[in-house]
Amino acid sequence: MDEQQKKSMLKETFNTVADGYDNKALRFFPASAAHLASLLGLQGSEQVIDVACGTGHATMAVAKLLPQGRVTATDFSPKMLAQARQKAAAMKLDNIEFFERDMQALGFDGQFDVAVCAFGIFFVEDMDKQLAHIASAVKPGGRIAITNFQEDYFHPLKELMVKRLIQYGVPLPPQTWKRIAHEDGCRELFQKARLRDVRVEKKNVGYYLENAGEWWDVVWNAGFRRMVSQLAPAEQGRFKQEHLQEVEALRTSDGIRLDVGVLYTIGRKP
Repeated sequence: MDEQQKKSMLKETFNTVADGYDNKALRFFPASAAHLASLLGLQGSEQVIDVACGTGHATMAVAKLLPQGRVTATDFSPKMLAQARQKAAAMKLDNIEFFERDMQALGFDGQFDVAVCAFGIFFVEDMDKQLAHIASAVKPGGRIAITNFQEDYFHPLKELMVKRLIQYGVPLPPQTWKRIAHEDGCRELFQKARLRDVRVEKKNVGYYLENAGEWWDVVWNAGFRRMVSQLAPAEQGRFKQEHLQEVEALRTSDGIRLDVGVLYTIGRKP
């Protein structure tokens, strides 16, 4: 599969999951976005670009802090953007512009004070080139911030799911995301892009799920659907039943713990 085929498949995946991306079981997205916005130290008049904005979690969190500023939000999924536009309208946020753009070809040059990319950069194989491209949209002295998962995110639920999928013969996709799933990897990425004053913060934005069905909402409405969909319909049903039984067995009086370790990396363009 060549790069264009991978990109088309990824775009199709995000168009497919767009309607469920704001499911309450995935509330780590708005929680992590709010923390990201708080780390930026915004003065309120900045011009910010949100790269691979999805349904706009980081977009909205940042826009709320910019009474005199503006957010330019880009994504290559029209259905994700449609969701984001609806949310912005519902929140009466009129300081956001949305553009359907491939994050590898943004078309902006040195226009922004800040660039953010939440849970997006690891979808590109050449993350060094991608971060440099994002930085090219920022003015000298401007800041670039990304978020990504720590290696043990969703433990142990993710490991149970992956182990069972492998038993069903589903191959694991390339694990390139693990390169930045720890602090040293994040620092190295930013240093290769010649960004300065790099800082990395870790935060667990996890919570308790009410039941195993909520975990399935996470699986089906996030990046795992593509793996599960490789199973035939009958196998999908059997896999779901078996997997949710083992997840339900983890439930305590508080519910089923979903740990979501997030890395926040921020650097400054020289």
